[in-house]
Amino acid sequence: MKAGLVGYALVGKTTLFNALTGLHRDSSGAHGHTNLGTIKVPDPRVDALSDIYKPRKKTYAEMSFVDLPGARGKGSGLDADSIKALADVDAFCLVVRAFPGGDGSPPDPLRQLRDFDAELVLADMGLVEKRLDRLRKEHGKGTAEFHELSRLAEHLEGSHPLRTMRWSEAEEKEMAHFHFLSRQPMLVAVNVPEEAASTPASAEVTEAAQQRGANAIALSAEVEAEIAQLEPKDQRDFLDSLGIAEPARARFIRAAYRLLDLISFFTVGEDEVKAWTIRRGDRAPRAAARIHSDLERGFIRAEVMHYNDFITAGSESKARHEGRLRLEGKEYVVNDGDIINFRFAV
Repeated sequence: MKAGLVGYALVGKTTLFNALTGLHRDSSGAHGHTNLGTIKVPDPRVDALSDIYKPRKKTYAEMSFVDLPGARGKGSGLDADSIKALADVDAFCLVVRAFPGGDGSPPDPLRQLRDFDAELVLADMGLVEKRLDRLRKEHGKGTAEFHELSRLAEHLEGSHPLRTMRWSEAEEKEMAHFHFLSRQPMLVAVNVPEEAASTPASAEVTEAAQQRGANAIALSAEVEAEIAQLEPKDQRDFLDSLGIAEPARARFIRAAYRLLDLISFFTVGEDEVKAWTIRRGDRAPRAAARIHSDLERGFIRAEVMHYNDFITAGSESKARHEGRLRLEGKEYVVNDGDIINFRFAV
């Protein structure tokens, strides 16, 4: 999964990026380039399974962060390079400023949220209108694509992002290649000053985010950057002194997983215990493809036991004896925490 940190200049995007990844990058907006970092997703289930199997290697799921150059400001529009960069991520984390600016300007996170999402809507509207014009010239108004795009245009004209629109399965399939920006899941990170580090996002920002099909969390990027520099044993005391339950990275990862509806399944053995990330609702062959395309192509069956059942049983052989390990076919929907061994033939 790749999450893009987006927003206007001087909101603390790169500071947050460094806090999340543990890197020390310069501001991406200063040079017009992007910063990329990857973190391992903490999962106590991987640790517990590794304690049991004693593998040569244990591998956590990973999440990538991209610190994209800052947007230029309301009304300036998104240029082609910005649109291309935004289309290359799975979700947006919009960082908005809730602290006074360096020039003394007051914070206005609500306006930044409204303005940025409006830019995404305008970019999508331009894409839809261009395609509708071409369809009118080449095929008239009778095609299914014209009908579907017209419905999208009506929604966008009301200044509503596409993530708030209910899509049919046909529309999902037909529209997938357009890479609409306002369709992307979005998390709003309200960057607050240190003294407000333990407070939640304001009710008005939370409500505005929800109206746009997004979620909001509050954090202090400066504080989180300090936490990231501390030794793990010293972090707890620092967090307690500020009244913060846990670092923002943990909250951010959970929020991103909920936003994208992601789950994890596991493969286990003496060689490796590994977590794999898929979308909730994915069937067994799709999950197998995360490991290798041959497993999906030659899928026969999946041997499945749930993590909780395995821990309760205490061993794989006991879980099998108690009927907790079962064979599932192509229609099986994988659950969060499933331990799977795929049978295949190619």
